[in-house]
Amino acid sequence: MKEGREVFQILPLTIRGILSKYHLEIEKMQEIRLRVQKPVLIRYEHQEYFISERRGLTTIREGAQIFTKEELRQAMEYISGYSLYAYEEQMKQGYLTIQGGHRVGLAGSAVMENGKIKTMKHISCLNIRIAHQIKGCAGEMYQKCQSEGRLLPTLIVSPPGCGKTTLLRDLIRTVSEKGQTVGVVDERSEIGAAYQGIPQNDLGIRTDLLDGCSKSEGMNLLIRSMAPEIIAVDEVGTREDVDALFFCAFRGCTILATAHGRSRESLMKNPYMKETLKKKMFQRYVILDHREEPGKIKKIFDENGVELYV
Repeated sequence: MKEGREVFQILPLTIRGILSKYHLEIEKMQEIRLRVQKPVLIRYEHQEYFISERRGLTTIREGAQIFTKEELRQAMEYISGYSLYAYEEQMKQGYLTIQGGHRVGLAGSAVMENGKIKTMKHISCLNIRIAHQIKGCAGEMYQKCQSEGRLLPTLIVSPPGCGKTTLLRDLIRTVSEKGQTVGVVDERSEIGAAYQGIPQNDLGIRTDLLDGCSKSEGMNLLIRSMAPEIIAVDEVGTREDVDALFFCAFRGCTILATAHGRSRESLMKNPYMKETLKKKMFQRYVILDHREEPGKIKKIFDENGVELYV
């Protein structure tokens, strides 16, 4: 296994054994859902399956592999390198990011302090989202989101799991290779999948990566230190994010970002994103809504809401 081998290494031995026995390829997986005392669910080639020692991938629940508390303990030890306490800062955000840019979502009991989540305990559910780098997938989008070879301010909008980070990553690589300097703030290590500060994913030859830093602080830092033409970030939506986006835009940077939503109109329900629409921060809105075919563009709009046909 090449792409996704880091995911294979954090799986409990029983599940790893079934994947090996039936030659199931991590490269073809999008998601692995592990819930204590529930069947293991795998999204494989964009379809959901159980796994079974007897059948391999199956749509039949009977005989499906059940995830146990012991397997959960194994998985958490593999994920954390037997030092879970070192990951408390990430855990309070509800996820852990492993080498390769793969994200492990966590659910269980939250420990609260002063009205905020301090950490997670009694974890019972894991959602392993497998990062894939697909070079060239942003080619169609780039053609609609550039003018005279320069990227226009662009926001990619989709529900979770529809491929917006994959498209963002490839668009960063594309514009970087075509001559523009890009500064990437990779708060969750999902875009560049940095290992010891070096991106493992190809983000292009003119891209500077700031890994593990909050988007708001990171954008300001890159503006001051690296003089990027384009600032790229994933999953914006908070007051701090939007303030930082305006800071960058006012200083002449082109903004490339993603946000959760199903349409341009759905962004209006977020008071902070609504402000970016009213002030026409973005000139292109790329809408994705195809979980069965991640990365497929549904619609592209300009800043006035006029649809550009794809």
